[in-house]
Amino acid sequence: MKILKNPGCAVMALCASLAFAADIDRSGGPYVPTPQAVVDAMLELAGVGPRDYVIDLGSGDGRIVLTGATRHKASGMGVDIDPELVDLANGSARKLGVSERVRFERQDVLAADVSRATVITLYLLPGMMVNLQAKLLAELRPGTRIVSHDFIFEKWKPDRTITVQTPEKYDLSGSWTSDVHLWMVPAAVQGAWRVQRDGDQGEASRLEIRQGFQHFEGRLARSGGTLALQDGRLTGSQLSFTLPAANGGREQFTGTVASDRIQGEVRNGETVVARWSAARIP
Repeated sequence: MKILKNPGCAVMALCASLAFAADIDRSGGPYVPTPQAVVDAMLELAGVGPRDYVIDLGSGDGRIVLTGATRHKASGMGVDIDPELVDLANGSARKLGVSERVRFERQDVLAADVSRATVITLYLLPGMMVNLQAKLLAELRPGTRIVSHDFIFEKWKPDRTITVQTPEKYDLSGSWTSDVHLWMVPAAVQGAWRVQRDGDQGEASRLEIRQGFQHFEGRLARSGGTLALQDGRLTGSQLSFTLPAANGGREQFTGTVASDRIQGEVRNGETVVARWSAARIP
């Protein structure tokens, strides 16, 4: 677990948690409730609303999904390996009158079907975060928001991080802080693309992309030479990059990725100068 900032008894309170270190990959760690202040910050950072389906992996007593349902009118599901916590959370859903919109299941988080989620919430130790990264990238739709309390993925850097003042943490009162991290699942654009731009004459250009999660590099090869992409960025299915313009300035390409197609605009400053599209080359 993360080293706490308060000395003395705080360190002792962590000993039991640290004893589970060898079991991180299996369980994600011992049950530690997320403070309500952090729950509220997680849901707010993710922008949860009535159209969202929130899945909490390692849901414990269900407070994240239940808060999403009662305060933000969202639907959702919690997954936990502990049957007593699952029963407790389902009982709370019935008492709060939201059992038609939320449910809790006993299951290994690595086996959970997350494809319906628009928001994933996590409070799991680093070993489980590493194990989950490939699953989430493969199974979630571009644009799905992932919010984690304190812990991050191994190489996939958050899109945004905020720090929350937490009056109680690890069942201890005091002056604590928690980090809340947000990721937006990026579309997969790695590889080669055939590019057409309005007004182009002759053969299509070839766009080659090397993707690193929400950032990417690459080059555009066309008659007359090759240009290096700059500022390559993905926000869900929204893509953007810049290239040198013929007049010595810079052109910004923006587009929407839909599987093996990209469609968008080219801007020079605030002016739209062309439309462009791309098709993935097998």
